[in-house]
Amino acid sequence: MPVPKEILTQIKQLIPPLTGKLHKGQSGRVGVVGGAQDYSGAPFFAAISALRMGADLSHVICSPTAANSIKAYSPDLIVHPIFREDKSTEHVRSELSGLLQRLHVLVIGPGLGREDYMQKYAKLAVSIAKEQDMYLVLDADALWMVQNDPKIIQGYHKAVLTPNVMEFKRLSETLGVPSDAPPDSLAAKISLALGGVTVLQKGAKDIISFSHTESPVKDEDQKTIMVDVEGGLKRCGGQGDILSGVTGTMLAWGKNYEQGAYNDGGQRIPSKMIPLLASVGGSMVTRVASHRAFSRYGRGLVTQDILPDVGGAFAEVFGEETGRKATL
Repeated sequence: MPVPKEILTQIKQLIPPLTGKLHKGQSGRVGVVGGAQDYSGAPFFAAISALRMGADLSHVICSPTAANSIKAYSPDLIVHPIFREDKSTEHVRSELSGLLQRLHVLVIGPGLGREDYMQKYAKLAVSIAKEQDMYLVLDADALWMVQNDPKIIQGYHKAVLTPNVMEFKRLSETLGVPSDAPPDSLAAKISLALGGVTVLQKGAKDIISFSHTESPVKDEDQKTIMVDVEGGLKRCGGQGDILSGVTGTMLAWGKNYEQGAYNDGGQRIPSKMIPLLASVGGSMVTRVASHRAFSRYGRGLVTQDILPDVGGAFAEVFGEETGRKATL
């Protein structure tokens, strides 16, 4: 089932034009919160994918134990090792608040881990991001955080959750979503239970949904889109981190669009639709990038093999970079 043309048209409205007139940062400033002692790869994949997608700047906010590894992976990333176990919450709050003022979107969860101090700082990051009206992507152990305390994200319409099969099952159980409901309706039910956050349910086909009310009157009240664009046949660990980074970049573009940095003169997109549009775009690009990389590496595919294909996948889906029309 192809993504509706009107949805593709709206996604294209969020993409910053390559006219040479935008200044540094107007194509997106992305932050990734993650990187505990044992997990430096996941935040790297999320942050570098944001740059490969077209973000101008990508920051990683992590613990000192992961910082040197992440810096060594790429000089293009800006790394902030401020999550120290021996620092007070108020000390970190001051640093983190100033840092987030420079960003458009925060991706929380890749490599976060479940250590108490990292979970505490992740909750702090969500709180500050909400105060600053930022867009959010929550993945991996940030979803474990939500599972344990759904009120953290309840009713925040600028948030996107990206659960895999097991994470989705645990969220459903926590929120009391009936398992016997039609499978394609479950993402909408979780969204409604969380007060209208957007849910990107990863699987053989990705289901992206938000629901602000049980009785929708118009599209910005409830919407579900299925993305079944062909992906690679090997689902390697780390592909979800790429999805988080790519979706984060599209949300950063949405923030700039919302602030009027660029507008093609078309009908204005309601802010409530931006998380869904960014999620659909992120899903499509990630699946196409995975497919392109799998066609070369096959069973031996690893996440790093997908990174060079993110830009080409973007061009294949949206046609902007090469002048080709979208084929999906």
